Amino acid sequence: MNKKRIVLGLSGGVDSSTSAYMLKEDGFEVIGVTLVVSKEQRESQDLKDAISLGKELNIEHIVLDIVDEFNEKIVKYFIDEYSKGMTPSPCVVCDEIIKIKKLIEIANLKEAYYIATGHYCEISKENRFKRNLFKKPKDVRKDQGYMLYRIEPEIIERMIFPLAKYEKTIVREKAKKYGVKVFDKKDSQGICFAKEGYLEFLKKMLGDKIKPGNYLDKTGKILGQHQGYQLYTIGQRRGLGVLFSKIYFIVDILPETNEIILGDYSELYKKRVELENFKTHISFDELKSMRVLAKPRFSSQGFYGKVIKENEKIYFEYENKNPQNAKGQHLVIYSDDLVVGGGKIIF
Repeated sequence: MNKKRIVLGLSGGVDSSTSAYMLKEDGFEVIGVTLVVSKEQRESQDLKDAISLGKELNIEHIVLDIVDEFNEKIVKYFIDEYSKGMTPSPCVVCDEIIKIKKLIEIANLKEAYYIATGHYCEISKENRFKRNLFKKPKDVRKDQGYMLYRIEPEIIERMIFPLAKYEKTIVREKAKKYGVKVFDKKDSQGICFAKEGYLEFLKKMLGDKIKPGNYLDKTGKILGQHQGYQLYTIGQRRGLGVLFSKIYFIVDILPETNEIILGDYSELYKKRVELENFKTHISFDELKSMRVLAKPRFSSQGFYGKVIKENEKIYFEYENKNPQNAKGQHLVIYSDDLVVGGGKIIF
C-alpha cells in the first residue's frame, strides 16, 4: 500500500474541492472518486464541477455510477423507515454501507493506503482508550463525527480529513485563494436523493399507500385528520394541516392503524430510550461505567447520561429528561470530544 496515494470523495462542492487542493499541496497523489447515486445526478452541475476540478488538478478521477445499489440499500431503507412510523438517518447508513465502503474498495484496488473526505471531523489516534476514534473538529457546529459513528477503528486508521482544523468561513477563503471555481457555492441542504424535498419524494414513491387518517389525543379522542402517517415525524408541530384550539406536538405514530397521537410538548420528554444495532468502539464494561454525552439527533448539543444493559437490551438513560428523541434517529455517544458509540432509537 502506498501511503502517499489517497482516494478522495469528490462531490463537486467547496469542501471536497478544497480538500483536493490541500492534499495535493501536501504531496499526495490524489485519486478523486465521485459516487453517482441518483439519475438526476448523472446530469447535475455538481458532477460537472467534480469532473472539471479533476481536469484542473490533473488527477485521476473515477465516476462510479451506483444508482441501483443506492436505491436498494439507502432509498428503500428511507422509505421503509417512514412506512414504519420512524424518522430515518440516511446519511449515517450511507456513510457506513456505501460511501466509506466504496472509497476503501477503490483505495484497495489502487493500492492507496488512505482515503479522504470533506467531512468536518478529526481523528484521535492517541487517547486514553488506545483506539482510533473520531473527535469533534474545530468547527463543532459542523461536527460530522455523528454521521460517521458506525465506521470501524481499522478503517478510521486509514482516513484523513483535511478540513478538520478549519471553520467553514476559512475553508471558503482557502478555496478562493486556490482558485476553486465553486468557492462560493451554497452548502447542499436536505437529502441528496430528494432534491424536491423529502415530503414530495415520499408522495412520489409511496403513491396511494399514503392515506388520510385520524389525529388522536392520548385518551383516543379524534382531534382532526392527517394526510398520511408516513408524512410526519415525532416532535413535529408545524404543518399538521389542522387549525387546533391549542398547540399540539406529534408524540407517537401508529402505522398499524394509520393514526397519529398528539399531545403537549411535555409529553415528548424522555428519561430513557432503547437502542438497537448498538455499536461501541471501546469495551462495553468501560462504556457503561462512564458518564457520557449523547446526541439523539445531528443538530443536538447533547445530554449527559449513561448506557444501561437490562435483559439483553441496551438503553440510554439521561440525567435529565429531554424532548429530542424520535424513533429511527441515531443516538451517538461522546466521551468528552471522542465518539465512542451509539445506536438507533426504537423507544
